[in-house]
Amino acid sequence: MPRSTVTSIGGIGARIAEVRALRGYSLRELARRAHVSPSMLSRVESGDRPASPAIVSAVSRALGVTIGVLHGQPYIRMLQADQLDQLITPIGTALDDWDIPLGHDDPPPRSLPDLQQDVQSLTGRRARAEFMEIAAELPALIAEVNAHLLLNDRPGRHREQAAWLQAEICRTVYVVGRQIGYLDLARLALARMASAAPHSGDPRQVAIERWDRAQLMADAARHDRGVLLVRQALRDLDDDGDRATRAVRGALHLKGAILSSRQGDAEQADGWLSEAAGIARDTGETRDYGLVFGPVNVAIHGMAAASDRDRHARALEQARKVRLPEDYPAARAAHYWTDRARAEAWTARPEDAIRSLQNARQAAPQQTRYQPSVHETVSTLLRARAKAPDPVVAFAQWCGV
Repeated sequence: MPRSTVTSIGGIGARIAEVRALRGYSLRELARRAHVSPSMLSRVESGDRPASPAIVSAVSRALGVTIGVLHGQPYIRMLQADQLDQLITPIGTALDDWDIPLGHDDPPPRSLPDLQQDVQSLTGRRARAEFMEIAAELPALIAEVNAHLLLNDRPGRHREQAAWLQAEICRTVYVVGRQIGYLDLARLALARMASAAPHSGDPRQVAIERWDRAQLMADAARHDRGVLLVRQALRDLDDDGDRATRAVRGALHLKGAILSSRQGDAEQADGWLSEAAGIARDTGETRDYGLVFGPVNVAIHGMAAASDRDRHARALEQARKVRLPEDYPAARAAHYWTDRARAEAWTARPEDAIRSLQNARQAAPQQTRYQPSVHETVSTLLRARAKAPDPVVAFAQWCGV
């Protein structure tokens, strides 16, 4: 297995030390700027302590870089090996052409029902984290839906349908872009979604765009702004008693829980989780809008929130109580297994951790390969022993650590 640099094995801690050196900060100076103790920062840099999201956020702000930089995203060599990098530019170009009408030689777009069928198919693939297959189809779909919006430039049912499809496609671009580390593409997609959603006749699309944008704020270590955005989305999305509306509101509460947890506000995070649990008892398991909401996902978020606070034993205790339904979407199942692996790695259960990572790979290989938390957990397992076990080495080679 290639171990060419300390950074490749040291993970996020080594990257913090590298950027700190580039900034010319001593360890004590960075600790002061990030409002963490020097001893804690030293242990994070050496890999002796997990870099919790709260610490990563504080350090990224102090260093003036995004969280993605500290995670090492995007993973360019992996993207090139998977040929995903060459699919990104056509998607961005199609988004840029949103207000350019068809040329004389361009074929007319297919009907809205045909496009809706394709968009629904993409949503299913999104749940399975099939990013390469999705990326290949996006440019043409974006162009056709853009054409319908330009052709139906007056208010009416067809314009609402076209705007709804554009919002949903843009959300798919966001999911793919963020997952593989192209945050500029993800931001562009959400900007287009924010423009389309209010014209879709569906206030839930507006709320979902804010739900996703709050995650981008978390990626930029702006958790406080993300919480404010979640609160705004909840104020604007009335609880009309519809199951889908309640599920979207529940998902917003879960987003608030994670943002608050990474801010270090445990009390507020628990409050968000409690609200989400109450909603989930009423809705049961839902899949509306490609969101996965229900009692199982609330439990998974509770587990993740515990790990975010470095309460890994508590997270593992909660993980063992989770029973994934047989038809649970692969992308969410993979998140469960990667969060569980993190807790197992930091409670000295390396064999269990690698089994959980292998379960995540089986559920959603493309997502698992590009997940920053997976890379950090694998780095932790590599450092745990002088000679890493063969399954850990093989997994590290597969995911590019």
